[in-house]
Amino acid sequence: MGRIAFINANAAAAEAAIIAGCNFYAGYPITPSSEVPETLSKIMPERGVPFIMLEDEIASINACVGAAASGAKPMTCTSGPGLSLKQEAIGEACIMELPVVIVDVMRGGPSTGLPTRPSQADIMQAKWGTHGDHPIIAVSACNAQEVVFETIRAFNLAEKFRQPVYILTDGLLSHLHAKVYLPDPEEVEIIERAKPTVPPEEYYPFDYNYEVPPLAAWWPKGGPSYRFHMSSLNHDKTGFPTVVPSFIQHQEKRLINKIMNHIDEIEKFEYYKMDDAETCMIAYGSVAEAARVAVDEARKAGIKVGMFRPLTIWPLAEKQIRDLRGKVKNIIVVEMNLGQYILEVQRVVAEKIPVYGVLQAAGIPIRPAQIFEKIKNPEKSVEICMTEEELKKFGGGE
Repeated sequence: MGRIAFINANAAAAEAAIIAGCNFYAGYPITPSSEVPETLSKIMPERGVPFIMLEDEIASINACVGAAASGAKPMTCTSGPGLSLKQEAIGEACIMELPVVIVDVMRGGPSTGLPTRPSQADIMQAKWGTHGDHPIIAVSACNAQEVVFETIRAFNLAEKFRQPVYILTDGLLSHLHAKVYLPDPEEVEIIERAKPTVPPEEYYPFDYNYEVPPLAAWWPKGGPSYRFHMSSLNHDKTGFPTVVPSFIQHQEKRLINKIMNHIDEIEKFEYYKMDDAETCMIAYGSVAEAARVAVDEARKAGIKVGMFRPLTIWPLAEKQIRDLRGKVKNIIVVEMNLGQYILEVQRVVAEKIPVYGVLQAAGIPIRPAQIFEKIKNPEKSVEICMTEEELKKFGGGE
């Protein structure tokens, strides 16, 4: 049996990583994510597995990439500025097809921004932060208990698809303490990476006969010795660089297709009171809890509203969002930024129905009352605005 703990979501992510089999951590502390490494710094040395605090974010993500190539289940943790520094190596993990889990506790920006305040402004960075055509998986949770299961799921997705996976939380969720159930590993599905079944001389690390090639990395003492090459350049099935157009085209398409051909296994979402809804809220992460309260209040007032909540942020839940076009009269997207996920919703809906936003980057949570006001009057602005007095005070006028 598992155990009950009263912890915040950062500690929940750390505890869940251990349950999922995380046996390597490299990171650099940054607010508001530091409780993740703090928790792991107590657990991992006791288990005899590496916990490393390095000189910066670049060193830590590169250590995780190397650990994954060696057969470990690595994790790193950061926030927006650190995530910016990690992007080159995340791209390396994408093209080398290495499972790495990255916890991103989002905070205000750009740059140093609001170090201790919540935000959801890394949504597009998670998708497009590294350059080139590449797949990405990003999951999100709305409370500490969900962080536990989404962290375990993130490790499973990383191992199954040889792929970097993000866990996106935020500075609000990360520090809220809650009663959390931490299961034993035997109680949950734990996916280990597939290993090759062919002899070493017949093994190719990027075999085009596989959608997701098995990764020969760690073998028990006395097992077969697999030696292979990896490169961050475009490569053929041997892992050595190539500029042959047909090889490159196949590789790039396979990287995308190994995710897009398995959408049903990756997508996870929740419908809340959507059976007869005429308005659909779309919210993710901690904001979804405020949206849920607003939906309940609107229902009490006789307004037919429900919520669609994606737990998988990337790949986008295109089918589910597209299906809303024939079911509701309008959509309201709620997020702690000035418009990121809403752009994808607007693209998919394609002006078939109105899409409104409750978009706030003020460094404070979006309140249920704000969302309720938007439900009652979608045309009304409910974001935080400066008064004329405040504008004058902060140098906006005489």
